[in-house]
Amino acid sequence: MVSESFLPQVDGVTNSVCRVLEHLRDTGHEALVVAPAPAPAARRTAPRSYAGAPVLWSPSAPMPGYPEFRFATPWPGLAAALREFRPDIVHLAAPAGLGAQAAYAARRLGVPSIAVYQTDIAAFATRYGLSAAERTIWRWLASVHRLAARTLAPSWDAVDTLLAEGVQRVARWSRGVDLERFHPDHRDERLRAALAPRGEVLVGYVGRLAREKRVELLAGIADLPGARLVVVGDGPCRPALTRALPGAAFLGFRTGADLSAAVASLDVFVHTGTHETFCQAAQEAKASGVAVVGPAAGGLLDVIEHERTGLHYTPGDPHALRREVTRLVEDGELRARLASAARASVAGCDWYAIGDELLGHYRDVLGTAQPAAGRRHRLPTRLTRARRGPGGTRIAGPAEAARPAWTAMTPMTAVPALAVTTVTTATTDGWPG
Repeated sequence: MVSESFLPQVDGVTNSVCRVLEHLRDTGHEALVVAPAPAPAARRTAPRSYAGAPVLWSPSAPMPGYPEFRFATPWPGLAAALREFRPDIVHLAAPAGLGAQAAYAARRLGVPSIAVYQTDIAAFATRYGLSAAERTIWRWLASVHRLAARTLAPSWDAVDTLLAEGVQRVARWSRGVDLERFHPDHRDERLRAALAPRGEVLVGYVGRLAREKRVELLAGIADLPGARLVVVGDGPCRPALTRALPGAAFLGFRTGADLSAAVASLDVFVHTGTHETFCQAAQEAKASGVAVVGPAAGGLLDVIEHERTGLHYTPGDPHALRREVTRLVEDGELRARLASAARASVAGCDWYAIGDELLGHYRDVLGTAQPAAGRRHRLPTRLTRARRGPGGTRIAGPAEAARPAWTAMTPMTAVPALAVTTVTTATTDGWPG
């Protein structure tokens, strides 16, 4: 599992990687994780393993303008580390600097790789004042994805974007949600009373407070009569946002039961970012039985069905955002109808089903290549039935090599075993040299 971010950094990439690692453990597979090393101050809380998979850290440097986020620097020893683990497949999570190195190393070693597109890096560059580099970034990203045997995208908008940029062998692989952790039962009336002592409708954003999330658009709804704005999360934009939203309740970074309660205690969830490849936070709000509002762009076109499981607004338009949120603040019946439909819509989206679907993709890819000498085909296979996943993708075991629903893909067959990898270089204390 070669990931551009990992714990203690918490974001959409880290979340999905952790869920996949848990599924690999639960289904009897072995994995190894590699990710850019966290900042020295954060290393005390960085895990050495997760879900039974050792975590190895690659050399890294702070992201300009966002020092909390680290990016991988070149590492000549990556191919040797891959060779030592002898993986069946290399999973590239949101491949950028580290993923590109791993993709080239895997290709040289004859190991198939799957690239999971999760971050619209080119669009983020524009938000950070690098719009002139957008086309160059896309050409580079497309070249990295073309090294993979298959690219998985979380939404149909992301599939279309990749195809338009010349990436082939693209399939849709959605995201799961923990239906117990995110549940209406976690609604906390004491928290609600503290945040809305006069019974205001709680309207909230949950996520990183970073430039690409466009959280400043919340200023357009901060003064809605009968509503209280809540912001859950942290990031480099927090100081500016606390000044721009003086009446909002900033709850800071939350995890575990605190996060579950914060999300379920909202009446309306609002997302403002326009470049999401999926938007896991919106799906978690749906699972929590909260009415959702988001821009009609990117992954939110999949996550929200307008007027049924939530409301769309024109991307980047504060007036359109205010109009849709006002509808929900003023109409409790509409809120309840959308919230109920939102919860029902994610009933089949648990991470186990999504994990099984991913294993089906692994096996399809392994069916196209002969294992190299000494490669680790030693783990049990648990996929013994075929069924439909949440996104309509057929999941097959070795007894029925059914082909998933494809975009621009040739037929592939399933094979019965795998080991998944990531890697890094380290000093004697376990950190990169």
